[in-house]
Amino acid sequence: MAVSDSPPTAPRSLWAVRATLAGRSLKQNWSMFRGTRIGIIGLAIILFYLLLAAAHPILMNTVWDEKIYDPVVGYAFDETRQPAPPSWSHPLGTDPLGRDVMSQLMYSARSEFMLGLLAALITVSIGTTVGAVAAYFGGVVDTVLMRLADIMIMLPGISVLIVLSALIGVEHFELALIIGILSGFGGTGVVLKSQALSVVVKPYIEAARAAGGGPVHIIFVHIVPNLLPLSFLYMMFTVTGAIFSEAVLSFLGLLNVRMSWGLMIHTTESAGYLLQVGEYWWLIFPASLSITLLCSSFYLVGRSLDEVVNPRLRRS
Repeated sequence: MAVSDSPPTAPRSLWAVRATLAGRSLKQNWSMFRGTRIGIIGLAIILFYLLLAAAHPILMNTVWDEKIYDPVVGYAFDETRQPAPPSWSHPLGTDPLGRDVMSQLMYSARSEFMLGLLAALITVSIGTTVGAVAAYFGGVVDTVLMRLADIMIMLPGISVLIVLSALIGVEHFELALIIGILSGFGGTGVVLKSQALSVVVKPYIEAARAAGGGPVHIIFVHIVPNLLPLSFLYMMFTVTGAIFSEAVLSFLGLLNVRMSWGLMIHTTESAGYLLQVGEYWWLIFPASLSITLLCSSFYLVGRSLDEVVNPRLRRS
């Protein structure tokens, strides 16, 4: 009987198996997500505004004259009156200060995405850690963290943001940090803790303890990964809240930012054009519609992800 000289095939590594399983799960979840029309609509809107945000620096460096199209200090010298209505050179017109509205809209899209995603990451990082720690240790640790969450939930979010913005100079990073702390230690932490409670009773958690795994290892290797699907879902909802909060504070003139959609509406209101919607529609609708669409798009994506993450909502 002939014996092969070739070495035996090495078993696949654990990471390769995990990558294969993760790929299959991702493919299956994407298939379910595509089945929800609202999710696809929301994703299309998000991609549209991502393209606007990405196109602005390209246009500024290749096509647009910075003296005219800079969203903050530009001035439309080619227009005889300000605010000017839409034209070929200014498709969305100019604001009361002679600045191009489309340039402002595209520039602000980038800052809105950065604010929303940063606030979402902070919220989910804090909320996932708080939920996992509270569920694992229980007792006094759980009581302290949940009473802190109760306080955060009782605080009126917008009112707190208004007071802090009036007392200190709040920019996008500070705003994202405040929103992340309020949400992460608040409602998001409570929801993720309820999910973590169903994980800590699993047999593999007891097996990890018996094998000598410490609390840090068990929490971040075994509990947190099982919370990530739900955490990603709450990221979508946090982005919506962050964009809305920024719009409110910018409209009130309480944020120290160069340009944003809320600040565009604030400029219109300060110049006395806010109630003249019919005559000066381009000063109101582009920014307000963008706020509405982008907030709605992340909400729609979140609702679709809920159907993917939550087995009870999955379509048969």
